[in-house]
Amino acid sequence: MSPQSQTRISQLEDWLSSIHDHELADIRPASSDASFRRYFRVTDHNSDQTFIVMDAPPDKEGCRPFIHITRLLRSVHVNAPDIISMDLNRGFLLLDDLGDRQYLDYLDESSSNRLYHDALTALVDMQRIQDHLPPYDKQRLDDEMGLFEPWYLNRHLGIELDDQQKSTLEAIFDCLIDSALQQPRVFVHRDYHSRNLMLVDNNNPGVIDYQDAVIGPVTYDLVSLLKDCYIEWPRNKIEDWLDQYLQLTSVDIPVDRDQFIRWFDLMGVQRHLKVLGIFARLNYRDGKSQYLNDLPLTLKYVVATCNQYDELTPLLELLESTVLQHSEIS
Repeated sequence: MSPQSQTRISQLEDWLSSIHDHELADIRPASSDASFRRYFRVTDHNSDQTFIVMDAPPDKEGCRPFIHITRLLRSVHVNAPDIISMDLNRGFLLLDDLGDRQYLDYLDESSSNRLYHDALTALVDMQRIQDHLPPYDKQRLDDEMGLFEPWYLNRHLGIELDDQQKSTLEAIFDCLIDSALQQPRVFVHRDYHSRNLMLVDNNNPGVIDYQDAVIGPVTYDLVSLLKDCYIEWPRNKIEDWLDQYLQLTSVDIPVDRDQFIRWFDLMGVQRHLKVLGIFARLNYRDGKSQYLNDLPLTLKYVVATCNQYDELTPLLELLESTVLQHSEIS
């Protein structure tokens, strides 16, 4: 353990000992994510109840967005963890423990309809939230896709685009942004997928990792959920779940089903181009090589959608002349 990590653990132990309502001990890793945050599970020796501690170094993360979004989610009865105690100066939160049963580990043919029904119901509840969150605007959408070229193409695959290819990519970005900005704007979790949904016995699912929420396109979280970078479903099941969402939602969808699905698919390309860049960056910048395992499925989503829509043909041709000569799609 590095001296810096040991210092954080010592600070954490000191803070936990100051919470007089509990006798908290047995600090052990619970999970980590793609940020600087870390999570630990602790046990209250008075009750044997477990809690989660979020360690968010204030110079890198900060807790206030998480606290704000937690309160918004709980106000619409979405099962976000209750905040038991906090130390904002040092960047520690004590949270309810939603357990360790990630959706990803329990999704199969027999359980998927039930679990996705719960997830879609929670999503509909989330989309009722109205708050002055940051906008998922043109600049943010463009900046996200801007990770694709330097991190995935240049750094990961060693591909350098010429000026014409760069122009093609920029034109595709504009097309995807235009589609996103046509959509009704709602609360967007931004990472609503099977690793951030916890299987719980009451008010399923437990929802985590939402501190980067914004107000943005109605299909974004649907893409995260149904075109998940960690698990793949047949197209007919995805469309069945989209139909279920359309039956559940109270959002005014001003287009027909076909146009809504087009929005969904193009939103998926935006997200997956971004994710290809992020997964590569997590490896090369942050030393988190496990995300490289999820690149093939993410790329597969992009190629499949390009084959469905004529306006994405230039992107498909670009990928065929560059990426697909280097990569295998799962």
